[in-house]
Amino acid sequence: MAYTPVPPNQKGRRQIKINAITQAQLIKLLLEGTYTCQELANETGLHYVTVCQYTRELHRAGAAHISGWEKDRRGCDVAKIYKLGVGNDKRRQRKSDAEKQAAYRTKKKQIKVMEMLTSCSAPSVERTPTPLKLEPRLVA
Repeated sequence: MAYTPVPPNQKGRRQIKINAITQAQLIKLLLEGTYTCQELANETGLHYVTVCQYTRELHRAGAAHISGWEKDRRGCDVAKIYKLGVGNDKRRQRKSDAEKQAAYRTKKKQIKVMEMLTSCSAPSVERTPTPLKLEPRLVA
């Protein structure tokens, strides 16, 4: 084995790579409970993309599974919630075409009702455009 010189300020100290520490933190958090990639990134200090790569590889290797989905403000499943261990992945819940159409129709009805309410409450005043009066310019 070849000798690698050690800087003088590191003599007698054990060198630990940062990557090993952050991966250990990530695994520890996944053992404790279920987290999204954003929550893991906030807890470990790793970048979001790095956490996504780690969790994707853990999932691909079978060491983690998707235990749920986080919904956005519209109710769509967008963020995977990972849990360490073997298990079946939870599928995304999607709206059927009938549910989408019903939501669209109710939204249209609500817009129509709001338009009726706003048009009835304010008296309608028709404005006629007034001609624009231009003053002659004096050129010196």
